[in-house]
Amino acid sequence: MPRADPATLVRRRTLLGAVPAAALLAAGGCGTEDNALTFFFQARPQEALVRLRIIEEFRKRHPDIGIRTIMSGPDPLQQMLTYCAGGKCPDVLMAWELLYAGLADRGVLLDLNTLLDRDPGYAAALRADSYPALYDTFGYAGGQYALPEQWSGVFLYYNREYFAEAGITPPARWPDAWSYAEFLDAARALTGRARSGRTRWGFVDAWVPYFSAACFGRNNGAEWFTPPVNPTRSNLGDPRFAEGFQFYADLAVRHCVAPSAAETLSVSAPDLFRSGRAAMALGGHWLYAEFAGHDDLALDVTVLPVGPHGGQGAVTAVGSTGLAIAADSPRIEQAWEFVKFATGPVGQEIIAASGLFVPVLGSAMRSPGFAAAHRGIGNLEVFTDGPAHSRPLPVTPIWGKISALLERGGNRVLRGAADAASLHGRVAADIDALLDPS
Repeated sequence: MPRADPATLVRRRTLLGAVPAAALLAAGGCGTEDNALTFFFQARPQEALVRLRIIEEFRKRHPDIGIRTIMSGPDPLQQMLTYCAGGKCPDVLMAWELLYAGLADRGVLLDLNTLLDRDPGYAAALRADSYPALYDTFGYAGGQYALPEQWSGVFLYYNREYFAEAGITPPARWPDAWSYAEFLDAARALTGRARSGRTRWGFVDAWVPYFSAACFGRNNGAEWFTPPVNPTRSNLGDPRFAEGFQFYADLAVRHCVAPSAAETLSVSAPDLFRSGRAAMALGGHWLYAEFAGHDDLALDVTVLPVGPHGGQGAVTAVGSTGLAIAADSPRIEQAWEFVKFATGPVGQEIIAASGLFVPVLGSAMRSPGFAAAHRGIGNLEVFTDGPAHSRPLPVTPIWGKISALLERGGNRVLRGAADAASLHGRVAADIDALLDPS
């Protein structure tokens, strides 16, 4: 199983095809003058074009502010640190929930509260239209280091034809989540032979497996870390978390309704689902455009299952990116105007209508453009209510070190070499020592 460090996670979510920087700059609407804002981001080709549309609309309203785009490579954190160490930090930076705390801790990012406090009316309106889980994800150590720009979450894509043939109706809303037992029964019923004669899996995972297993743990009534932002301890030793993590692992190693890690080396989970060799695929909204473009795939979405110790309804991961401003930018005022525009009503409506992102403002989520962009989805509330049922991934400046420990210990469980209760030992102790050295 490949290493799921922060850069790998970013690549899996956003970099399914690189956009040459020269091609993006030549696409129009971007200023090239020396005093132009520089905007650093990572995107697939279609996503990059959406960002260019936002830039174009911004330039219509602010013709005096030029914008020069800088495309990220496969390791955005290292690239940003290199730029900033060399005194060429971009003015506006895309911020990932798992990466931004390290930059904030190094003083690279501006605390946006310094700008929000100057305009309490705007700040209040923004908070009223925002989803608290998304907005607060970018609040670290008392500062607000980015404003969210899109939500991806994680949920289950499913093939309506396969479910209809099996007589299964999955839940359509987060509060009406199915139980672990109901989910397992469905996965068993859906596992069999595809029309091609090859194995059809009931479930495949198109995300990072140990992250997915942790989501199952959270849906059994236990948070992964406490608190989620700037945590001081893990909850790997909580029996509820271990039970949920183990349930996920057993889908492959015990129940055989999902492929093993070795079986996915030759074909990816998205390819299995897209080709009809899987009935369900766990992933985020970043996969929607990839799946929706296939007329022979009867696509819909449903929510994650809830364990016996879970609460009312299911929860998902935030999976958000935001926009930040470099602390040493000489163009903070211009950068602030662009960040407000891109994360505000006009920018968010462009995002909503694209079908490539889920907006972070309630007003944009309710816009006709968002519904039109997801016309084929029957269970649209899985998207529209997803942000309200989100919980952040762990936000800490030392996430890279913690991730390495979690992956090593978690993958032993996912391979069937250990049970989830083993995470309570050395793995949990080593992680807690990193989080609270005292």
